[in-house]
Amino acid sequence: MGIKKILNKDVSNVVEESLTGYLTAYRKYYKKIEDYNAFYYKKHRQNKVALVIGGGSGHEPLFTGYCGAGLADAVACGNVCASPNPELITEAAKAVDQGKGVLFVYGNYAGDNLNFDMAEEMCQANGMKTAHVREWDDFASAPKDRITDRRGIAGDVYTIKIAGAACDAGLSLEEVVRITEKARDNTNTIGLATSPGTLPGNDKPTFEISDDEMEFGMGLHGEPGIERTKMMPCSDMVDRMYRELKLEMQLKAGDEVAVLVNGLGSTPLLELNLVYYELYKRIHKEGLKVYDAEIKTYCTCMEMGGFSITFLKMDDELKPYYDAPCFSPYYAKGSVASVTVDTNEDEQEIEFDETDVEPTTVVRSKEGVLEQLSVKDARNMLLYVADKIIANKPYLTEVDSAIGDGDHGIGMAGGMQKAKKKLLRMEDERNVYQIFETAGQAMLMSMGGASGVIFGSLYLAGAKGMEAKEILTAQDIAKMEEKSLIAIQKRGGARLGDKTMVDALAPAVEALKEHAGEGLLEMMKAAEYAAKQGVENTKQYIAKYGRAKSLLERAIGYQDAGATSVYLIFQGMREFIEGSMENN
Repeated sequence: MGIKKILNKDVSNVVEESLTGYLTAYRKYYKKIEDYNAFYYKKHRQNKVALVIGGGSGHEPLFTGYCGAGLADAVACGNVCASPNPELITEAAKAVDQGKGVLFVYGNYAGDNLNFDMAEEMCQANGMKTAHVREWDDFASAPKDRITDRRGIAGDVYTIKIAGAACDAGLSLEEVVRITEKARDNTNTIGLATSPGTLPGNDKPTFEISDDEMEFGMGLHGEPGIERTKMMPCSDMVDRMYRELKLEMQLKAGDEVAVLVNGLGSTPLLELNLVYYELYKRIHKEGLKVYDAEIKTYCTCMEMGGFSITFLKMDDELKPYYDAPCFSPYYAKGSVASVTVDTNEDEQEIEFDETDVEPTTVVRSKEGVLEQLSVKDARNMLLYVADKIIANKPYLTEVDSAIGDGDHGIGMAGGMQKAKKKLLRMEDERNVYQIFETAGQAMLMSMGGASGVIFGSLYLAGAKGMEAKEILTAQDIAKMEEKSLIAIQKRGGARLGDKTMVDALAPAVEALKEHAGEGLLEMMKAAEYAAKQGVENTKQYIAKYGRAKSLLERAIGYQDAGATSVYLIFQGMREFIEGSMENN
């Protein structure tokens, strides 16, 4: 059966359109933050620590549904399955900062970590006090001795709930962090997938699984779990998951737990209620106490089939924060007075940009091989490279789908599209480094995910701070890309052999340095060849970063999508310099 999605023809605006629908329906509670995919709760308390949450879209009601009275003050929404960018996060924080500090709570994924870290740096540069708590409740994703590698899934709900209550109690930022970390560290989740979700714009699902199979411990994006088995009765599923939870948390008779049974997207309440029935029988029989229980859809991946079970081990300190009243359209506890604002307030229409860039007409300063790049040449070269990446979106999606979640092509194409919009406005620019800096900034601030920071830095980091010039030589380009590589490795930590874009970029940079004296074209040919070899080499490696890292040896034989993008970028630069451009 083919994939059926309720989408508009142009899926590139799906996040903006969806968020507009949500904020229009609930406009009495929320206000959008300028042109960003971010919003805040209008009645958020003053003179307290602000709580900002966020992550990739496509997991609704996480994160949009957990902003409100007693919950988060603001939400930063990334693209589908990709983290929000640093500018978006920073603007969300600025909108609710009360001078008491800002706490960021988000899932422990590479892209979220990179983007929220950079946002914190930007906030601190503006004089804000910040802290963060990363959710890592998915104990199936890594052993306990590597707890900081674990993913954040439905346990986000409990952590956000308690963090919001701690903020509203007027605690200091340090105390809010302590309470929130305690909640996080007392929370564990295990999931079970029966069918995949699908990302808007992708023709294939996030993973493949037979109709008669299921997988214990699978992540929200299709990351591999503990074990794939044949389908079994609900009682057997729950028994396995309960045993894993009890062992992980060292639960014993008399311990109290809050229980969250969460549907992953397409599992009906009839089945989720059955899951809790089977779960409660085991809890009751073994003398554990249920402090509270909830059954609903809290954290999803589109229409993924399956469910997760979350336990929060309670104690006397956590209970008051858990019990504190809260309200949002998707999550509420107790009674919260005055959750809305004066309806007489002037309302602004929520808008989003549906326009797209026009196809680029690429012009070179002369026929034949270019020996150096003028400002206009550099601009047109990056426009050509952007079109090349956009044209290769299906290919990059296919490469990423083999060992990732299939969103790399979408993210790269979207980032290049934003870069094109900025570059097309730079006809009168006189500083060639500003061309690269502007393109990189546009990518970094629009793509989200780890790719936004990394590929934005590919252009941005090397050009930033360089003395203005009107011409780039081969030596200038080699120096610029070396700076970018150093910045990327410092920011992300990846090294050769980690199965990342660095495996293509590092050898390309070495080739640039080695062949810079041979002229621009020969240097770029060498860099392109080195990047291509780097892509081939990634097939031999076990991934150390991103969602492919949980595949371990199963990632061998597949090339890295980020490295592939690096190769395409260098190929596009060489084609432009050589004058052998293809029709994208």
